[in-house]
Amino acid sequence: MAAMISVDFQDCIFILVLLCFFLFWYSLFFKKPKDSQGFNLPPSPPSLPIIGHLHLLLSTLTHKYLQRISSKYGPLLHLRIFHVPIILVSSASASYEIFRGQDVNVSSRSDFAMNDESIFFGSSGFVTAPYGDYWKFMKKLIVTKLLGPNAIDKSQGIRAEELELFYRNLLDKARKSESVEIHKEVMKLTNNIICRMSMGRSCSEESREAERVRDLVTKSLTLTKKVFLAKLLRRPLKMLGISLFEKEITDVSRGFDKLLERILVEHEERLEENQDKDMMDLLLEAYHDEEAEYKITRNHIKSLFVEIFMGGSDTSAQAAEWTMAEIINNPNVLDKLREEIDSVVGGTRLIQESDLRNLPYLQAVVKEVLRMHPPSTLLPRTFQESCEFKEFYIPEKTILVVNAYGVMRDPDAWEDPDEFKPERFLASSRSGLEDELREHQLKYLPFGSGRRGCPGSNLAYILVGISAGVMVQCFDWRIKGDKVNMEEAVSGLNLIMAYPLKCTPVARLDPFSF
Repeated sequence: MAAMISVDFQDCIFILVLLCFFLFWYSLFFKKPKDSQGFNLPPSPPSLPIIGHLHLLLSTLTHKYLQRISSKYGPLLHLRIFHVPIILVSSASASYEIFRGQDVNVSSRSDFAMNDESIFFGSSGFVTAPYGDYWKFMKKLIVTKLLGPNAIDKSQGIRAEELELFYRNLLDKARKSESVEIHKEVMKLTNNIICRMSMGRSCSEESREAERVRDLVTKSLTLTKKVFLAKLLRRPLKMLGISLFEKEITDVSRGFDKLLERILVEHEERLEENQDKDMMDLLLEAYHDEEAEYKITRNHIKSLFVEIFMGGSDTSAQAAEWTMAEIINNPNVLDKLREEIDSVVGGTRLIQESDLRNLPYLQAVVKEVLRMHPPSTLLPRTFQESCEFKEFYIPEKTILVVNAYGVMRDPDAWEDPDEFKPERFLASSRSGLEDELREHQLKYLPFGSGRRGCPGSNLAYILVGISAGVMVQCFDWRIKGDKVNMEEAVSGLNLIMAYPLKCTPVARLDPFSF
């Protein structure tokens, strides 16, 4: 609790300082955007003088506040943060129409580069890269070689080994009656898996390297929301000669750069010898390929790994934590899930990745968790060109923010949207696969949608599924009190549990004793 209060206080000081600068700047330089004059913009809730709707983004739980605003004023709103125009989408139907009709137009994100040379929030990142030749080349590389079906199949043995270590660690805790923090335990699992898949080495708990990676990721996530707000205000900051967070970003970037450069050199020295190539080997091959469609740099490789560390291990661990919290709070779900796993897997072996396709209820539980607790609640894009949407005009360079949290709790698209009902995702409840795909495209977007949808979503489903599967198959879980506290908080731009899930594992069965 103390840590949360400290962060909130620092954020308030940061915002107050910004406001002081902007009140001055705005009075001198602000002019109404030319493109918006005389056009029919979407409706806008009441705004404050000068700062516009900035206060809406400063809420502790921005996604929930924006959801309430949208329920009152409409699913498609026009907001303004000082001079920056924003279109907020909060309904399933509006998000579907945007991604169906404007996908290419909104396939870029705002330029979040804080320092061109930095590999953290720099211009070489893939996630924030504009829609163009570099992004297309990297997306193709990722979906065909790095995280495509064949690459995931080849690395299945790595995940099986790490899953067994995860189980044995929990079993040791159970024998000692030790309480565990679910997020931290799953974080070790996902971090080790991603390290081995990407760099061919384990980032075990005892490793200084692993400790350094976790420290850098934590610092990066802490900076994310502040950088997002600072980039919205980039223009006047630049005019005032102010560069926020430059030292913090530089320190994190140098830490990642030093670590990754050493690993890159090690991989280059044995590139010809490697038979089982990891992600870094494949990226180095593309880097050295003189005939490649796009000539990537070492910074491109490093930036991608920073994004993989930030977007892969922590968000999957958070999703697994939410999954266990919902399962513990819903004993009927636990009973159904355990019955399914026992019937398919049995008690003489550990659940395997290949079992997931035969465990539809487990898949439905994971999907329902991601619907109710998406890793990223807000999805930012940018309209590259002006366009007409429904009866409204949207100027070019307008920021699009899709409230994924609001879309996936839209009462017009979901029955009992605030209730945990995995059955809604069971194939037996649908009229057909085509209807299921269309319905998902319409209203289900825990990993985004369209061209900028997360290319690592398949791996995420696997990581959450196998980690939750082991915890349900092999252990009972004791908590303090009758229910898990499901209060939400936000870290960076990610949705987390305000009170980390702590519980004591009780061994239910040992598959390795048979």
